[in-house]
Amino acid sequence: MARAREPQNGRLEDALRALVQSQATLTQAHASLAQTQAEFLAQMAEYAKQHAETVRRLDAFERHCMERFSRIEAILIEHSRILHALPDAVREKIGFKPPTQQG
Repeated sequence: MARAREPQNGRLEDALRALVQSQATLTQAHASLAQTQAEFLAQMAEYAKQHAETVRRLDAFERHCMERFSRIEAILIEHSRILHALPDAVREKIGFKPPTQQG
């Protein structure tokens, strides 16, 4: 009778060896996945840091541009006012007197 059980025990042992090997392979794969995930998360953190710095620099640049635009706009308004007043200033400087209107 012992011989009849021996082949079954052999298959059971083979199955257990295969199970242990599969578990070891799964554990290695899980460790590899955990390492890859950690590297990925570190990369994502670095990208997030770089993105935040880029946004900060773009915001500063935008503020600089808006301030510069405002200064240029103020200068153009002043130049426009000066040009609008120029004909009267030239007439006054050369002593031109417009004819008086008689009504």
